[in-house]
Amino acid sequence: MFHRLSAVSTALIAATLAMPCASALATNVDVQILSATVRDQHIEGASVTLQKNGEQSASGSTNAQGQVSLPTAFADDTNALLIVKKPGYSNLVVKCPCAGTTYAISPVMNNLDGMRIVLNWGAEPRDLDSHVVYPGNHVYFSHMRGTDAMLDVDNTQGFGPETITLSRKHVGERYVYAVHNFSDRTDPQSARLSMSGAKVFVYVGQTLVKTYYVPPQRVGNLWSVFAVTEAGEFQDLNTIKYVQSQDRLELAGLQETVSQTAAAVSYSAASQADARPLNAQGEAAYHAGNLDEAIRLYQAAIELDGNFGQAWSNLGLAFQKAGRVAEAMWANRKAIALANGPTAAKVRASSHYNNGKIYEDAGQWSDALREYREAKAESPNASYDKAMLRMQQKGAQ
Repeated sequence: MFHRLSAVSTALIAATLAMPCASALATNVDVQILSATVRDQHIEGASVTLQKNGEQSASGSTNAQGQVSLPTAFADDTNALLIVKKPGYSNLVVKCPCAGTTYAISPVMNNLDGMRIVLNWGAEPRDLDSHVVYPGNHVYFSHMRGTDAMLDVDNTQGFGPETITLSRKHVGERYVYAVHNFSDRTDPQSARLSMSGAKVFVYVGQTLVKTYYVPPQRVGNLWSVFAVTEAGEFQDLNTIKYVQSQDRLELAGLQETVSQTAAAVSYSAASQADARPLNAQGEAAYHAGNLDEAIRLYQAAIELDGNFGQAWSNLGLAFQKAGRVAEAMWANRKAIALANGPTAAKVRASSHYNNGKIYEDAGQWSDALREYREAKAESPNASYDKAMLRMQQKGAQ
């Protein structure tokens, strides 16, 4: 992490201060961009934009040390977003304040059932640790490899990243991800984890699909962030508690949360109402062939109402048509979990069928057959029978 401004940054400040009107407000926001999967690898040539309320913005590119200094005439606060882009990497979008921070960007993933989890935080505590628990496996700093999983980067000096990559999530197995404040492992009254500014970024395919921000004003050293159910649905946990270090987080820490049922998240009537027109606008953009805009609008609707099943289903279709098939399956699984009412069986059936097509196109015959069978179980259809037969003829069981 750097703290001194470069000669280029100093020149930028001088130029900004020379401008009329903006001089009294001008400040510099310094950030550093690293690789999420290679320890201490600086990312040069990344495009970094600081955006305020979707209007004002400041942009720059990272240097050989992964550093960029953005002169701005607006406040670096919660109304600002940092947007990082580089070919071959997933776009990163994160809420500010961002000055003096380090972030890591994730190389695009090609695995249909893969997932990457990236943790960043502030200077203190120095040592936050990522943990993933699933049947027969606990991946963390003392056990860096699990079945189809690896701790890519372990960081003990603040800021992060700490990164765990699941090359393949297994159907029928529940995964739990948590962050442990190792620095305060023996202090039951510590609130430094809650004050760390920790953020967890979850990537599927080429897309940042979920971002979690550490809950404020909580005491404890273990942040249970989210779970992935046996059927592949994301469930938010977002709780903080204290665990004793000698437990190694096994008995009194994470293992008990493997079977924990996530509390239902509720959304206000106003948020739900605001989500509906965004979904309708997304449908219009989809039918007009503007897939990127449709995806953005569906995601905006889901941000307001995460239980909006139709928006999830629409998002899956848009991702699939855009060729972002890993993301499509992620959205389809949430649509399946949320389906309700008189059309629920048909929604679940069509979502399973769409996932089956994605697996079939990838040559994963057995996975495709499983999805087609699920579709038929929900709502019998001749096309499902034909699909099952195709997979059986290819040797799937």
